[in-house]
Amino acid sequence: MKVSVVILNWNGRKMLEQFMPSVSRDCAGKDVELVVADNGSTDDSLDFLSKNYPSVHQLVFEQNYGFAEGYNKVMEALDSVYVILLNSDVETTPGWVETLVDYMDSHPEVAACQPKIRAFHRREYFEHAGACGGFMDKWGYPFCRGRILGEVEVDNGQYDSVTDVLWATGAALLVRRDVYLENGGLDAGFFAHMEEIDFCWRLRSRGFRLVCVPQSVIYHVGGGTLNMNNPRKTFLNFRNNLLMIYKNEPHLRKVMLVRFFLDYLAAFSFLAKLDWPNFAAVYKARRAYHKLRTQGYEQKRAENMRLRKDDVIAEIYPDSLILDYYLHGRKTFLDWRNPSESKA
Repeated sequence: MKVSVVILNWNGRKMLEQFMPSVSRDCAGKDVELVVADNGSTDDSLDFLSKNYPSVHQLVFEQNYGFAEGYNKVMEALDSVYVILLNSDVETTPGWVETLVDYMDSHPEVAACQPKIRAFHRREYFEHAGACGGFMDKWGYPFCRGRILGEVEVDNGQYDSVTDVLWATGAALLVRRDVYLENGGLDAGFFAHMEEIDFCWRLRSRGFRLVCVPQSVIYHVGGGTLNMNNPRKTFLNFRNNLLMIYKNEPHLRKVMLVRFFLDYLAAFSFLAKLDWPNFAAVYKARRAYHKLRTQGYEQKRAENMRLRKDDVIAEIYPDSLILDYYLHGRKTFLDWRNPSESKA
């Protein structure tokens, strides 16, 4: 099989019922298989699929392995050339798969790509988590074409050029299966949040290209697991961001020194709003990061530094996202770069 579109499911009967009609319709074609990998669900997800979508291939795991390890097991079980990691809360559009695959077929140096992602509930806007391709500033803060911090833009076609990105969202990530396996896949130690950014940064550092292909379009609900102000989300975002920097950043000492001050600035901004749970989450995240560093991450960093090919990565913004946003009022990607610039 050439392409496998894989939805990782855990007790997601309602999501499958809502979004499987568009996904199954738009994945129907030669050399495309639709797979649902079930992470030990206890609801009737599988019965629903068997009854209503018998052609969907089911991979059934005996327990919930989470996002990263679940997809790692999927990759080992399949033999497709391309695998698309697709969230269960995604509405697809006709031609979205073919558009991505055609691009990858004609650009063998590209390891992974993503479509344009719009918000399901505000359909004229980009979606927060992936928008039109992911980037990062020099201090490790991710942002997107179409979303800077909390500022999400209306899609007026301003980012419709194919362009190189640092990271492609895990909500709809097409990746070459052999590249995925040869480069370690997703880091299961992250549990949730930023696994795909860590993975893509690793690929980009090793000389691979990653792109956004906006001619392929999907609509993503997003935020289904934890809302933006949830302390658990704050904890995971800060901890995993620090782990990601530790694994991938060559100039570690300088970046971590600046992040020490920026993280505690963020913590005290929560405190100023009397948001004690999120203040505590930042503090706990930094402690957890230091503890995890001694649990195998030294070896991961050493491997990444050894295999690194590109010391200067164009998709990493050379200035501070925070300063430019708050002090200089740069609140859109257009304020920094010309989105028509592309290697495509």
